[in-house]
Amino acid sequence: MRILNVLGLLLFSGSMLAQTPADKLMAEGQQSPTLEKNLRALTDEIGGRVPGTPAMDRAVQWGLDAFKAAGGENVHTEPVQLAASWSEGNTQVDVVSPVRFHVRAVSLTWTKPATSPIGGLPVVDVGFGKTEDFEKAANLRGAIALVHSNTMKTWDDLFEEYLTQKDKLAEARKHGATALAFISTRPQDLLYRHVGSFNDQIDSYPQMILAREDGERIARLLAAGQKVRIKYSIPNRVGGPVTSQNVVAELRGREKPDEFVVIGAHLDSWELGTGALDNGCNSALVIEALRAIKAAGLQPRRTIRFVLFTGEEELNVGSFAYTRTHHAELDHTVAMLTWDEGTGKTTGFSLGGRKDLVEPVTRLLEPVKQLGAGTLTTDAFVGTDNMDFLLEGVPNLVANQEEANYLVNYHASSDTYDKVDFPQLRKHIALAAYLTFALADSPERLGPRQDRKQIETLIQETHLDDQLKAFALWTAWTSGKRGRTR
Repeated sequence: MRILNVLGLLLFSGSMLAQTPADKLMAEGQQSPTLEKNLRALTDEIGGRVPGTPAMDRAVQWGLDAFKAAGGENVHTEPVQLAASWSEGNTQVDVVSPVRFHVRAVSLTWTKPATSPIGGLPVVDVGFGKTEDFEKAANLRGAIALVHSNTMKTWDDLFEEYLTQKDKLAEARKHGATALAFISTRPQDLLYRHVGSFNDQIDSYPQMILAREDGERIARLLAAGQKVRIKYSIPNRVGGPVTSQNVVAELRGREKPDEFVVIGAHLDSWELGTGALDNGCNSALVIEALRAIKAAGLQPRRTIRFVLFTGEEELNVGSFAYTRTHHAELDHTVAMLTWDEGTGKTTGFSLGGRKDLVEPVTRLLEPVKQLGAGTLTTDAFVGTDNMDFLLEGVPNLVANQEEANYLVNYHASSDTYDKVDFPQLRKHIALAAYLTFALADSPERLGPRQDRKQIETLIQETHLDDQLKAFALWTAWTSGKRGRTR
């Protein structure tokens, strides 16, 4: 019996010794013992996290504490300057004729306070806000332009909402409309945050989102020939420049400590909900990925830097600041990874237009193919914190995910802890821990840093230029204010 016990121990020890880094990280990632506790504290106890607010300050401290508890090294913050602060006051919108009723509505973000005359302003239906819709609309000067929407169902729908907004705003100004009212893309009176400014500068034009049911009621009144007037009060609170913080932790490399793999997610959120799917779940993922690598007893060849970015919702202000602060290290930054699409299944990765990354990333994903995350795309987009790494020529990976319950809850009052798919999130953590470690531990770099000319070619081939223009970023790129200059 004693001999059998000894043999059993030897076999068990042998199996443990035979475990690969992928095995260890898959096991540790799927355990993630502090995941629920950390995420509940971030969402339920801190809540929505707009840069420049006390809630964001508490979230920064949450990140520092969680990184330290996970075993992070060199845990610290890095300041990020935003041009202004913003919060919504008690927005009130009412139809005052031909009938009277209250309209559920919220202001678009980063816009100035605005108040209509006490008798309200006339409303003009401009369809879906295309140029021809504005051209056909009569008497827009001094009116509120009502813009229709389809219900959001796909990632393309989400991008459409952003990519067409700048043109709608320009048309409304061109035709003399006093304000823009967008009908919500979500049913059942669900309200959400949408940007009124494409950066951290305050926009002076009044913009609001109306609950879908109220907005469509107004549209039906107009279609029936009624003259609708709306009164609004949007007492937004705006302030001067504010300093927020990125939160950073490291695991030091054993052979090449001055080369880096960055894994990040944005810590900030809007405040109608508590920022669980966007993007608290993935802030927790970054922390748990660190914990998993540390708990597995693995030290990568290169340094891994774990970052919780601020100001992503103001168009990637925090990650842009990171690329400025660490500009001298970008030649030595092997890759940047991020997750920012809730907890729908990860199907693979967008490679930021880099076809040369397909083969090496495919090879690195082979040990975790059971997770089904092997589909790679070579698109490029202005959507999250990888953007400035892409414009600096650094190889970058963004998790492509199924929509699941993300879109209906996106930026909405319903984005809360109970919407998180924890079993799926644990799989993402395992994948993130493994792939981040594999990139940092690989004998060869994933791919070279691209120069300015190569980035320009990539931008044209992927039509990223159209997105940069739609998001008012094209001048920043062409002037050299943003992105690699040589």
